[in-house]
Amino acid sequence: MPNFLLEVGTEELPAGFLGGALAQWRSLIPQSLVTNSLTSDAVEVYGTPRRLAVLIKGLPSQQPDREEEIKGPPAQAAFKDGQPTPAALGFAKKQGVEIAALQIRPTDKGDFVFVNKSIPGRPVAEILTELVPQWILGLEGKRLMRWGDGDVRFSRPIRWLVALLDAAVLPIELVNASKVVKSDRISRGHRVLHPETVTISQATDYVTTLRLASVVVNAEERAKTIQEQVQVSAANLSGTTEIYPDLLAEVTNLVEYPSTVVGNFEAEFLNLPTEVITTVMVSHQRYFPVFQDEKHQALLPNFITISNGDPSKADIIAVGNERVIRARLADGQFFYKTDLAKPLESFLPQLEKVTFQEDLGSLRLKVERIVKIAAQIASQLQLPENQSQHIQRAALLCKADLVTQMVYEFPELQGVIGEKYALASGETPEVAKAIFEHYLPRGADDILPATLTGQIVGLADRLDTLVSIFGLGLIPSGSSDPFALRRAANAVINITWAANLGINLADLLEQITTDFVAKYDKDKTQLIANLREFFLQRIRTLLQEEKQIDYDLVNAVLGENDPEYTERALQDLLDVRDRALYLQQIRRDGTLDTIYETVNRSTRLAAQGDLDTQQLDPTSLVREELFQKSSEAAFYKALVELVPQTQAAARSRNYQLLVTALGEIAPTVSSFFDGADSVLVMDSDPAIKRNRLNLLGLLRNHARVLADFGAIVKNL
Repeated sequence: MPNFLLEVGTEELPAGFLGGALAQWRSLIPQSLVTNSLTSDAVEVYGTPRRLAVLIKGLPSQQPDREEEIKGPPAQAAFKDGQPTPAALGFAKKQGVEIAALQIRPTDKGDFVFVNKSIPGRPVAEILTELVPQWILGLEGKRLMRWGDGDVRFSRPIRWLVALLDAAVLPIELVNASKVVKSDRISRGHRVLHPETVTISQATDYVTTLRLASVVVNAEERAKTIQEQVQVSAANLSGTTEIYPDLLAEVTNLVEYPSTVVGNFEAEFLNLPTEVITTVMVSHQRYFPVFQDEKHQALLPNFITISNGDPSKADIIAVGNERVIRARLADGQFFYKTDLAKPLESFLPQLEKVTFQEDLGSLRLKVERIVKIAAQIASQLQLPENQSQHIQRAALLCKADLVTQMVYEFPELQGVIGEKYALASGETPEVAKAIFEHYLPRGADDILPATLTGQIVGLADRLDTLVSIFGLGLIPSGSSDPFALRRAANAVINITWAANLGINLADLLEQITTDFVAKYDKDKTQLIANLREFFLQRIRTLLQEEKQIDYDLVNAVLGENDPEYTERALQDLLDVRDRALYLQQIRRDGTLDTIYETVNRSTRLAAQGDLDTQQLDPTSLVREELFQKSSEAAFYKALVELVPQTQAAARSRNYQLLVTALGEIAPTVSSFFDGADSVLVMDSDPAIKRNRLNLLGLLRNHARVLADFGAIVKNL
């Protein structure tokens, strides 16, 4: 069975594009083969900074023959008085068949003409010739470029093509205006270690042939080699290192033949905070730091970098790397000493010169809002005075480091430097830690603040951003979210859940928006409505995606257009989480099945009554003198006994008490519906019907303390 090799040779590709292109091809190419009825034994995708390649093994020599049914014109238009019309003749001619091959079949829209055609499979070479340009030019990425005078767009100029079907060159051309890149069997080796061209005899020789030319085309192999070499180099220095996943992925896509280079810097720079040095190395220079031990708290004056050059020239390469990092660390040392010459609080006035958002003013104004919101949260939680003072101090200083020279040069150190400078300025450890933690979680990092002060300042910061940006009408739409408001709302919810903070989000939004509209003269009603809906969407998403709660159970605790559940969720984020998790638990262990039919049937029928959903006590709502069957009296008695159990469950949030009680009442309700002494709920007497609907409505209301059972799908 034929094997096919495609290699697209380019100028050096950006690391980000290369990683994305490999991922796209791993999905696109197999799907493209299936679409064209081609099977394969394996699709292996390779890439280096100078090439993208795919090796497809075990292709068929051609597509299988297939039968295709083709629909033609309506029968009424194709035949008249039993004779074919021009419409039928034209359809038959187009399909290359005789009139006798046409068949009339009924459809939903009437009788139509059909023809069954046997279509022979095309040769695989012919199909690949058409698909290859689509694979290449179908790649997506940031900042695709044109080169020469053509319109072809790619990440970097394409310089050569290799296309082999076994040992034969498959003729493919990429035309870019006056320039044409034609396929061949000629590839290129490593720029430094093997600058000569490389001839690939047949498709399956690709990996071996390129390896002989000092090119490791397999990205996973390069990553493994880099990881092993870095760890060995660190051990040789009597230290250890951390393999940062993003750094490993980036350097893997920057080299074709990796080798480690070990460099040094002056020990005096170790007086800088470890985070400053590692940021210079990892984020700015793409170096691996070397730590003294596995705790990764103290560094050695060394670094390890990955070279794409000649390993025999490692010493020369190291000198250049050392020169660069020495300059960067000297800058950091200067900034650090200059910043520490004054306390962190002294930077606050400079925040007035930094704009948070054009219509919202400076960062100093934002800090004032954060301080006020943090105080509101502390008040809700009824925190002691000393704790509130720490929160106020941390809120005041949380953005001060943004105007330091260190953070101006290294923005990714915001919060980190704030903590360091706060401690150096004599602030308490709790305040200093909160300055760092209020940024957590950072991006995809799911680490949340661990201290109460950090949690509250982090909530205040994000709530201010959400209310302020929403207040300007800049609401996220589709994939557009320039202010990362979805991430901010997710953080508010996740921090609250993780720390079990008993905040009332509805009240907080009311207070914050009241202050906002008073200053900016906005429509408070619409602003509140938009924020509430946005948070409900985020709660729904987090429950389903992060907590793995079934969609119908999420609907059951949040309600569907149910103001009662909406308000309850926003007033108590912990309760909505706990109820959703509990529902998922009792679905898994089968407990939900024991009460589902009883409660759901009652809920559906109760909708035809007019009982308020807040009512639980039957004594004033059900008239015993209207009972006609003993099952009604038993139902009533069970509801009376259910009241204290439901109230206890609501107070303690121990919903097992409620579910147990509902399970005990289930046989009584079943007898009410279907037993020997059952009743017709929809009695012809309006008073009796209403009395029975009230019984069902009361049971529904007890169940609603946990969830809306009408939203739960049976046997999901």
